[in-house]
Amino acid sequence: MTDTTSDTSTRRGHRRRDAVALAASCTAVAATATAAGALLHGPATPLLLCAAGLAATWPTVAGLRVRWSRRHDPAPPPSDTGAAAPVSAPGATAPAAETALWRMRTTVRDAPGSLAALCTALAAHRVDILSLQTHPLSAGTADEFLLRAPGTLTPQELTGAVSGAGGTHTWLERADAHDLVDAPARMLGLATRTALDSAELPLALRQLLGRCTIRSVPARPLHGRPAEPLPAEGVLEDHLMKFRDASGGSLIVERPQLPFTPTEFARVHALVELDRRLGQRVPPRREVLTLPEGNDLTIRRAGPDDLAAAVAMHRRCSPATLARRYHGPVGDADASLRHLLGPHHGRTLAVETASGRLVALGHLLWDGDETEVALLVEDAWQRRGIGADLLRRLVAMAGEAGCESVYAITQASHTGMVAAMRGLGLPLDYQIEEGTLVITTRPQGEPALRTTRPATASGESPGLG
Repeated sequence: MTDTTSDTSTRRGHRRRDAVALAASCTAVAATATAAGALLHGPATPLLLCAAGLAATWPTVAGLRVRWSRRHDPAPPPSDTGAAAPVSAPGATAPAAETALWRMRTTVRDAPGSLAALCTALAAHRVDILSLQTHPLSAGTADEFLLRAPGTLTPQELTGAVSGAGGTHTWLERADAHDLVDAPARMLGLATRTALDSAELPLALRQLLGRCTIRSVPARPLHGRPAEPLPAEGVLEDHLMKFRDASGGSLIVERPQLPFTPTEFARVHALVELDRRLGQRVPPRREVLTLPEGNDLTIRRAGPDDLAAAVAMHRRCSPATLARRYHGPVGDADASLRHLLGPHHGRTLAVETASGRLVALGHLLWDGDETEVALLVEDAWQRRGIGADLLRRLVAMAGEAGCESVYAITQASHTGMVAAMRGLGLPLDYQIEEGTLVITTRPQGEPALRTTRPATASGESPGLG
């Protein structure tokens, strides 16, 4: 296990511009809404869902996914990323030349011959255009390419050729084989994920748009005045999109490195409207956790319907346990539950007894382009391995969802949480932020997650508050 210390990261700033009204999404939204309504009542659920996704995405030809990472801007990679083709020995069969996949977007004048000039310039450098789609703008056209280029062609040479052919505001990023998936097929898959589980919507939007920040704002914030209601068609700004969500709040999508296009806005609006029409939903997922003394508990997905049971569990928790979990006034704990149980904020696991009594909650929360894990175990059920098992399951779920890192906020004196994080068997990073301990791990790290319950020196599993 590797333990390192790093400085606190700073938040990115976002610039915003005047709102723009768009009617382009109406057709996609109407088609999706009609199919979604039928989905709730008709027997042919998969067929109707596919029809909904196809109707919503076909008029605009869904976009290619932008590959993203948590900490690096999508700037062109350094010039040494390309490798020269190996030299073959005399008489040997020449190996295939190395190539690289690139994702590129550039803006050209909306005039006859502009795209042809760009394609000619790419062909001169032996660049193969695998796919192309256009995004009409108020001034010019944004052309998005998936390219296969010689491995010896540097990013600077590629962008220079595009600039020489009239392309402006060029954005370039390395792609991989996943970007070769047919765009309508990808949209159908994203619509399916969204229809089955409300918590999948933020993940689906990230696959559609690439690296971006997605925030779910509740209709009734804990502090402050409620936000102004959003128009039904949503709001598009240069680097910002806002939509109503199924819970009555709003969904905010931001991408500082690349402006959103009207076509992207229409696609996102169709997915959000599908989610809103279907309502908040949590798929049934029940597993059995056997405690050391032999008692069986049920672990399942939790949602807004568990609010009353969660509040009742708060009443049975000590003030110290609630303070360790919520890092603030105990009086705010109940008010936080409505937000935490909302599926757009992440995924929640509940642990209940055979009688249906809720004794623990584990939250996996989408926090911008990061993911937070948080646990609450009722005092009477601590030190039985429940929290450690929940943590292992939540981190595994984060890995399945493609999350690159997961962090937990705790106190240095909370030895149970620290021990449980160590028990994952993953590399850990420790930071001190405003007097609290932040432990970060990578779900895809090595060694793999343990399948056995971690234990303390006394043989008991660490107790988690």
